[in-house]
Amino acid sequence: MCNLLTPPEQGSHISQVGFTADGLRLAGTLYLPPVQTHRVVIGCHGLISDRTSPKQAVLAGQCNLRKIAYLAFDHRGCGQSDGDFEQVTTVPGRCRDLLAAVQFIRTQTRLGQEIGLFGSSMGGTVCLAVAGEIRPSAVVTVSAPVNSATLIRNRHNTEDTGNFSDSFYENNLQFDIAAKVSAVDHLLVFHGDADETVPVSHGRQIHAAAGSPKRIIVQKGGDHRMSDPAHQDEFIRETVAWFNRF
Repeated sequence: MCNLLTPPEQGSHISQVGFTADGLRLAGTLYLPPVQTHRVVIGCHGLISDRTSPKQAVLAGQCNLRKIAYLAFDHRGCGQSDGDFEQVTTVPGRCRDLLAAVQFIRTQTRLGQEIGLFGSSMGGTVCLAVAGEIRPSAVVTVSAPVNSATLIRNRHNTEDTGNFSDSFYENNLQFDIAAKVSAVDHLLVFHGDADETVPVSHGRQIHAAAGSPKRIIVQKGGDHRMSDPAHQDEFIRETVAWFNRF
């Protein structure tokens, strides 16, 4: 059983790193296994989260056990990265953040030959949007929205979309990545069937549109934050196996 409060395994080398996107300095944490590797997973957090989420910390440690490095980073306007959140947050901007993270990893002599992408919620949307350009070896998403319609409609009913001005949602968070999903393969999709923020229909649509190999795990009674410990355990176990396989 994997507990999401468990820190990365001993033996991981953890360093704070930074890189730029659109002139903004983005903060990251790079988890390296104790042996040399050319495999790395890059993680993208949700709309109002940051790189310190327990989900990513445990995933990083478990990846390191399989000799896979892990980079978690703060998108622009989040965590320790530059930018005012409401001014700089857009899906295209976050896509450029991820592309900058990939470029940073590819400059590291030990890493970058095989890249996997992990994204939670909006982070999953970003991963799917750029996968056709990056051509990752594997992708895993959790509760990813394929378009913004539901997020905007539900913004007053959930904490997961933040409490921002109507103009922010109308001007900054309009997106639809449906046409880009067909370029994604080696995709593992997680979605709870009781997700109150992004309906499970989004996960099913993403899975149906993606290329093979692909898999979807619909978690019975699962909410947007994956708060059930059993679901968390399943997520860690299956995600690490997916990245290790591909």
